[in-house]
Amino acid sequence: MVVTDKDLREEVVQAWYMDDSDEDQRLPHHREPKEFVSLKQLEELGVLSWRLDADNYETDEELKKIREERGYSYMDFCEVSPEKQPNYEENIKKFFVEHLHTDEEIRYTVAGSGYFDVRDKNDGWIRVWVKKGGMIVLPAGMYHRFTLDSNNYIKVFTIYAYFTSLIQHTWRTQNTHTDTHEENERTRFGPSKLVAAVL
Repeated sequence: MVVTDKDLREEVVQAWYMDDSDEDQRLPHHREPKEFVSLKQLEELGVLSWRLDADNYETDEELKKIREERGYSYMDFCEVSPEKQPNYEENIKKFFVEHLHTDEEIRYTVAGSGYFDVRDKNDGWIRVWVKKGGMIVLPAGMYHRFTLDSNNYIKVFTIYAYFTSLIQHTWRTQNTHTDTHEENERTRFGPSKLVAAVL
């Protein structure tokens, strides 16, 4: 019998350092040579991940347990594709603008796939590829951005601790650090948590 300690989350959540290319944001944007980032490294940056049963999300006991333990009380979904949104190209560019939320950001992909970009402590971009069954949590006050991959489709559940989280967004342009609220949020985490990731 073959014994393996493979982390099954790696089948639905993968990460790597991005290159500096201005090509289509939906491309993988690997560095050369490729530099992969482990799930443990993501956790050290504050990004948590799970692999869940996306085909049975309505009755999934593991998801229910996570929501109860972490106090997630509200859940809705966003479906993004050229067919679902008349202003698709405009919207994915908007999603790709770096921004933050005042509460944890929880995103659970139940169909399709997409990229959640996060920064390391040196401000380098890490691309987190989340596929069907993958759920990630980004801490409050962390800048992030999102884009679809070349499949151009994702259905993702947005999960919140409070309904008010839906409208508590603070936006910024890239590489601008002048927002007062941003500084308050950073104080909560300290310099080691100055990372970012999306939607």
